[in-house]
Amino acid sequence: GSCRQRCCSGRNNACWAPGARRARCYCDSYCQRTGDCCQDFHATCRRAAVGCVVGPWGPWSGCSSLCGVGSKARSRQVTIPPRHGGEPCPDLKQRRGCLGEHPACRSAK
Repeated sequence: GSCRQRCCSGRNNACWAPGARRARCYCDSYCQRTGDCCQDFHATCRRAAVGCVVGPWGPWSGCSSLCGVGSKARSRQVTIPPRHGGEPCPDLKQRRGCLGEHPACRSAK
């Protein structure tokens, strides 16, 4: 089967071509995970694919709690969005725990 002018992004069951022995081969980017791509998928479809590119992580925010358990967060931006079935973007936000230790906490105890 051939993917000529049939490349699709994501999972698209309508994006197929007749393959060997009456089986279908696929031209969607999901076929790489399922292993049922047409023989020319990489040469035809992946050439135009652009994977997501993200910038660096920003700084961690301050702890959400002045005293005791809270959380911090940071984020990053997409600099180049994915196109034509390229790799999707990774997480753009992260969160982690923290312990607020403001000087006023000691006097509150």
